[in-house]
Order: sequence, then C-alpha cells, then structure tokens
Amino acid sequence: MSKRKLSRQQAFRIQRIQDERIARAGKREASATALLESGDLGAEEEGLVIAHYGTQLDIEALQGEHAGQVFRCHLRANLEHLVTGDRVIWQAATATSETQGSIGVITALLPRTSLLVRPDNYGKIKPVAANIDRILLVIAPFPDPSPMLVDRYLVACEITGIRPVILLNKADLITPEMMPAMRALLAQYEAIGYETRLVSASAGDMQDIASLIGSQTVVFVGQSGVGKSSLINVLLPDAAQRVAALSDASRLGQHTTTTARLFHLPSAGALIDSPGIREFGLWHVTEDELLAGYVEFQPFLGTCRFRNCTHGKEPGCALKLAAADGRIAGARLERFNQLREELDTRGPGSDQFR
Repeated sequence: MSKRKLSRQQAFRIQRIQDERIARAGKREASATALLESGDLGAEEEGLVIAHYGTQLDIEALQGEHAGQVFRCHLRANLEHLVTGDRVIWQAATATSETQGSIGVITALLPRTSLLVRPDNYGKIKPVAANIDRILLVIAPFPDPSPMLVDRYLVACEITGIRPVILLNKADLITPEMMPAMRALLAQYEAIGYETRLVSASAGDMQDIASLIGSQTVVFVGQSGVGKSSLINVLLPDAAQRVAALSDASRLGQHTTTTARLFHLPSAGALIDSPGIREFGLWHVTEDELLAGYVEFQPFLGTCRFRNCTHGKEPGCALKLAAADGRIAGARLERFNQLREELDTRGPGSDQFR
C-alpha cells in the first residue's frame, strides 16, 4: 500500500505530538513508580476498565474488599494502550490524606477475547473497545444514513469476528415518504444475514433491545447525532448521558460523548458508548481483509476468469456476473470497489475523525 509523503510542517507536527506523548508517558510512569515504590499499595486484584481519561483510567474492582468500587488509576508505561472493556490487574493505594483511598496502579493487562480498532489521524491503529460480544451499529434518518459508513463498520466487524446488529433509531421521525427508502436500506443488509431493528429512543420502549443485549457486553457505534446516548438514557436512566440537538444548519450531529464509557445493565449485561465518528477509515486493512468483510461475496471468490481479478473492469468477473444476475447487490459491489481504491490512494491523516 502506497504511503502519502508528509510535508515538513506535517512531519514537525507529528513529531511534536509524539514528544508530548513521550513526556506524558514519563510523568505517568513516574507517578505509578512512586506509588509502587512507596509500598502503600494493597494486594493485586482483577479490575475492569470502565472509562479512559488520557493518562488515567477508571477501574471498577471485580473482587475482594473493593468489589464494585471505582478507582482512578495510573498505569505502567510499559503496558500497551488500554481501552474501555479491558480486564486488568491493579493495586489500590492505601488510603491517606493525599490519596483518600480512591487511586491505584494498573500493573498488567489480561488476555482479550475481542478488540475493535480503527486507524487514527496519524496512520496508527487505535483500539476502541475490548472484550465485546456484539456491536450495535446505530443509524438514523437524520443525519442521513450512509450505506458506505455502514459497510465500513460491517467490514470492521467481520475482521474482528464481532457480530453486529443494525439499529435504525428515531423511527418516530421517519415520514411516510421516507419509509420506503429506510426499509430498502435495512432490507439490503437483512438479505445478507445481518440483524436489524427499528427503534425510537423518544418512544421509550427498549425492551427488545434490552433482550437483545441480555448478559452480553455490547458497544454502540455510529455517527454523531444518531442518538446513541439517548438510547443509553432509556436503557439506563442513571447513566445521565448528555444529549445535544442536531445543528439546524448542518444537520450533522453534535458531540456529546468524548470518551468511551462502560455502563452495567440490570440484566447483567454491559454496554459501551463510544465517541461518534463521521467516517470509519479502513485504509489500514489488506484487500483480502476487505473482501472478507463482504460476506455475500465469499461463494464467488476464486471463480473469476482471471486469478488476479480485482473485481473492477476485468471481463469474466464472478462478482460482476453475480451483481448482474441479482445474486449480490450491485450497490454493495460498487462500494467495495470504492473502498478497494482507497487502500492505495489514501494515506495517514486523510480520514477525518470528529
């Protein structure tokens, strides 16, 4: 995959950011080391990352005398990037007039069962959430649902092996004139095996979604403004998520969530609300991974006339023939080819995460 050449100003900016990160890591390590060397730490315990705040994380104790309590923790600099949903080993600081018994140190990361990632603005892979059972992809009539964005998320889901459910929220805002297009959008994904739901946070009836979550850990993803936080407020009113109205001028969502946070449900399940993004970049994946993300293409792979078929303009392409016969959606094939072209033409910094 070709890389875009950075200008001197861009290279300087990236280096400055890296230097700042190194400095923060040094301060973080110094704080953690000071706590560790002080000897004022309790026994090692298992904990759950429920929120991430830059150099510190909120850890919920899962065992021992602290079970159920939340601690703001430092982490050792030699640990990899931790995210909401991670299970860790940590130690609580002994309560003093300075610590007030509410801080601790994370010393180890426990094995993950799954990890959702995306590329950041500088070409590095950024973890979003860990140990997820299902992804709830939220779309809405406003802002206009983007099939391309939905495809991006579905590719990410297939690569990570996390089964998604597509939620069309704000059903109460769908007019009779809009309904056929909304139904057709959902039907396109239902035809290839994805679950969909039509919901409305305003209506307040989330029993179907609560049953869907059950005892699983799920993550809400989607554009800003589609109502992820509103859905959480209905499922769990105590979450007290801030909700902002759509901009009347742009119809684009206003950010209300700035960090991924985990909430427990009465059903013993848990949900993670993630910051909204308007574009989910895939230029870090390979062509084979991109193909694997389109589940309905799989029966036709390897049957094209040419072994190195790119499924674009070549004659005898099995995917193009399948699209012509209606066995796969032609719109999905077109979007696949757009994404495939991006793998070679887009570089770090080009995806706009807001």
